[in-house]
Amino acid sequence: MHQTFTKKDIEKLNIQGLDIIEVQKQIDRFKTGFPFLEIVNYATNDKGITVLSPEEADIYINIWDGYSRSGHSVVKFVPASGAASRMFKDLFEFLQRKSESPDNDSISMFFDNIRAFAFFDDLNSACVSKKGEDVESLILHGRYKDVLEVLLLKNGLNYGGLPKGLLKFHAYENCNRTPVEEHLVEGALYAKSNDGGVTLHFTVSPEHRQLFKELISMVSDSYEQAFDVKFDISFSEQKKKTDTIAVDDNNEPFRDGEDLLFRPGGHGALIENLNDLSADIIFIKNIDNVVPDKFKDEEAYYKKMLAGYLVDVQSRIFGYLKLINSGVYSREELLEILYFLQDKLNVKNPDTKYLEDAELVLYLQKKLNRPIRVCGMVKNVGEAGGGPFFAVNEDGTVSLQILESSQIDLDDPRKKDLFVKGTHFNPVDVVCGVKDFNGEKFDLITFIDENTGFISKKTKEGRALKALELPGLWNGAMSDWNTVFVEVPLSTFNPVKSVNDLLRKEHRS
Repeated sequence: MHQTFTKKDIEKLNIQGLDIIEVQKQIDRFKTGFPFLEIVNYATNDKGITVLSPEEADIYINIWDGYSRSGHSVVKFVPASGAASRMFKDLFEFLQRKSESPDNDSISMFFDNIRAFAFFDDLNSACVSKKGEDVESLILHGRYKDVLEVLLLKNGLNYGGLPKGLLKFHAYENCNRTPVEEHLVEGALYAKSNDGGVTLHFTVSPEHRQLFKELISMVSDSYEQAFDVKFDISFSEQKKKTDTIAVDDNNEPFRDGEDLLFRPGGHGALIENLNDLSADIIFIKNIDNVVPDKFKDEEAYYKKMLAGYLVDVQSRIFGYLKLINSGVYSREELLEILYFLQDKLNVKNPDTKYLEDAELVLYLQKKLNRPIRVCGMVKNVGEAGGGPFFAVNEDGTVSLQILESSQIDLDDPRKKDLFVKGTHFNPVDVVCGVKDFNGEKFDLITFIDENTGFISKKTKEGRALKALELPGLWNGAMSDWNTVFVEVPLSTFNPVKSVNDLLRKEHRS
């Protein structure tokens, strides 16, 4: 056993259900790092990203409507454990400064528009209760920080310590909604089954699970009545076995007192949660990418378009696999399947021209019989997010991948040029097919590229550490899936990274 582990360490790892061999592999990974991925080109509208006409979009929407009414199971999967603290980064920093009045544009914008936020009424009542004056009176007397303390801290609304899903985002005439509620409404619009059921799954943090359940319990009946649906809502948490060990600058295990420090493995850990679901089709969308009702028809239009496109492509894949499995096919049919793999799924391997028919059949079978995802791609306007690229896989094939900048060797001028010239990015708008042509669920864990994780630098109580993030959920965790990119408009991407984003017209009711 590695000398850095004590007998007590091993006993604790066993209690936590963590694999000592896997932990040692993680430490070794800090030493070796992750290899850069070899990229061939970025995907564009001309090559790799499908652009549908309105007429084509309508066809796929009709396909989805027919599919969802035909007894198939559908789940809307929403990663919702992320803390909202980063939304209020500027406000927290202002709280720590000596200045008592707004001292930059961000702080001024927040206070100038404070009545426009959906949480204003709650904040106002809490200020009266905690500070003895309402918001406007506190501002009039220059007590800006008192307002922020009530908004952000535990003895007030605790918005700085809650997950985004539980914050009030959108104001309506008769109510104000959280992102969780907006996802319920979205689900009713595009993920409803033939019996009126809508299934949603939220991944949450353990400390907030009860708050999510209480909110759902309070509001679900009213939304069921309003949209004539029946919700089936479940929750899960990142599994402890996906936590990764932290190390110091010398790549030795980081200790918190006498104990080894483990950290959550990032959103890539959620492939385990996704793998526990057995629906035919799964929508994935981040918790904060929601809009008020007046924009939801457009949102639902493009979600149904993506889902219909997936169903159509998947249907062709299933047909080809059944043909191959029958054992009765011609050379021409094999070539048709190969061209489909190359042109529709963008999976290419120059060596296929050297394969005998029997070898070609095995190759086609392996490449087609995989989970499939259709990813919405929006025009790149400088937002952070993974980009669409053609990348070389371990077996020498080239396929579409969503890559982050850290996965690309930006010291290589050619690759940096490809990265900079990328025309689109992925707004985490994904529809997944996770069953094979026999209706059996794939084991998604077997399709992860373990070489696509991340190493990041963090601190704990002022001490530097290095953290290991697992292959990202829509990056390396889905690396060996069949991947299709379809362009969607930027209007479908409305994340809330900063509290002031809620002032944009896309978040006004």
